[in-house]
Amino acid sequence: MGFAADRYDTMSYRRCGHSGLKLPAISLGGWQAIGGYRDAELSKRIVFTAFDHGITHFDLANNYGVPAGASETLFGSIIAEMPREELVISSKAGFRMWPGPYGEWGSRKYLIESCEASLARLGVDHVDIFYSHRFDPDTPLEETLGALETLVRQGKTLYVGISNYADPHFSAALDIMRARSWAPITIHQPYYHLLARDAEREVLPTAGTSGVGVIAFCPLGQGLLTDRYLAGIPADSRAAQEGGAWLRSSLTPENLERARRLDVIARRRGQSLAEMSLAWLLKDPRVTSVLIGASSPEQVIRNVGCLKSPPFSAADLADIDVACA
Repeated sequence: MGFAADRYDTMSYRRCGHSGLKLPAISLGGWQAIGGYRDAELSKRIVFTAFDHGITHFDLANNYGVPAGASETLFGSIIAEMPREELVISSKAGFRMWPGPYGEWGSRKYLIESCEASLARLGVDHVDIFYSHRFDPDTPLEETLGALETLVRQGKTLYVGISNYADPHFSAALDIMRARSWAPITIHQPYYHLLARDAEREVLPTAGTSGVGVIAFCPLGQGLLTDRYLAGIPADSRAAQEGGAWLRSSLTPENLERARRLDVIARRRGQSLAEMSLAWLLKDPRVTSVLIGASSPEQVIRNVGCLKSPPFSAADLADIDVACA
């Protein structure tokens, strides 16, 4: 099919740290989004809509989907109709994927086996970014990072990243890569949003001084920082469904009240809470991209609207901090 000829005209692209890789300010993720969560036709419309609006980066992991791996399989069928050279595809390994002692964490066996399986599900010969999905306290960091280096040398990934690595492990990983002249860590993917700011202490300072890109996952707190839950938990929402316990755990009365206070500020600025929340993250030059999920094409379009956000005044930023307290 033909894609929008002006798809690159309105999206902002940011250099990923000191690398040559540029990512769109808004990226689309597959966690709880495609592969068992949405039917194939809806998933395709979401992905195509994202691409039509300049979103070229699509983020997955080996265990995404129901069953695990379904997101990559479905996404692989979708990208068969897209220009591969215009896409940045990322995957990860670190969480439970198969039974037994080799099915999770950060061993060389698990990471390399996982990457091979992800490539097969996606139907591609390489991904653009491959991540160690979480720090493994029981495997030498050199082994985990050495596996990433091997995958680069084998041509199975172009860049490597880490996710859920807080300092001092983040800094230690960078030191190992430099000392051994291994493929550099190009990107870090932390959990980061207005009401979850540990990354400001554990990731952003090191990323900024070391030239590593940052892409924030769950930038809207799985819906907390949208208008979805401001009046409570709707019966048809993901939080209300079986399997929504993780999301419900963040929808505390205290967090919902914070979200309502933030919504007042957003409306004063002439935008939605979601748009303001994404724009707030992107105001930091150390943040390369924010990683959204989407349940509809319209949601993708609304989130891309954050790129038209008015600048934050000092008063806005102070009010936002007070609202989050």
